[in-house]
Amino acid sequence: MNKSIVVIPTYNEVESIGSLLDELATLDLDVLVIDDGSPDGTAQICKAHGVEVIERSGKQGLGSAYRAGFQIALDRGYENIIEMDADGSHQVSDLVAMMQWIGSADLLIGSRWVADGKIANWSKFRELLSKAANKYANVVLSLGVADTTAGFRIYSASLLKKMDIQTIASEGYCFQIETTLRALARGGSIAEVPITFIEREHGVSKMSFAIALEAVLRITAWGLLRIVGR
Repeated sequence: MNKSIVVIPTYNEVESIGSLLDELATLDLDVLVIDDGSPDGTAQICKAHGVEVIERSGKQGLGSAYRAGFQIALDRGYENIIEMDADGSHQVSDLVAMMQWIGSADLLIGSRWVADGKIANWSKFRELLSKAANKYANVVLSLGVADTTAGFRIYSASLLKKMDIQTIASEGYCFQIETTLRALARGGSIAEVPITFIEREHGVSKMSFAIALEAVLRITAWGLLRIVGR
């Protein structure tokens, strides 16, 4: 068994997942796919690549997928647990660079919004939306993290064990904000590593109004709790 494992949630990523798995196969790590009943054959493609797949019935959410994957990784004794998107927006070359920093912080975040971080093929609206979400989270929660919504991360197992991951309630990209908040609350150290985020070429984005609304409501609620001292 390798020391590191990549947890990849999937739903209808048949056009992207194969090439990602091919690249990951060149690294010294294991891969675990959490598939939410993709009707397009995503799970079958992963199995054909020799990757373990946890097949779930129906879309249960990003947060739910990561909670399940993280728990499996911890139960099996992995030292480093990696989050990575299935759609090709996260580059394996950036993962290699991030892994060079393992041990320097409890949580490494592949960041679009630090020096040398980049985005490619995004609309101006998408860029402004992401920056606004990060700004709001930092103003309300005082996180001190440039890319709080980033889904490209490496957690140390020792930090995840302290974070009570099964009690993290967020399901959309707010899951990333909540885990950042929880990591800091548990005394974890965080470092951001610049990456290039490339907009997906295939498939459909999972972003929705409901996901954005969840983030706004949860961030606001956490901010109010900070004000009243709870």
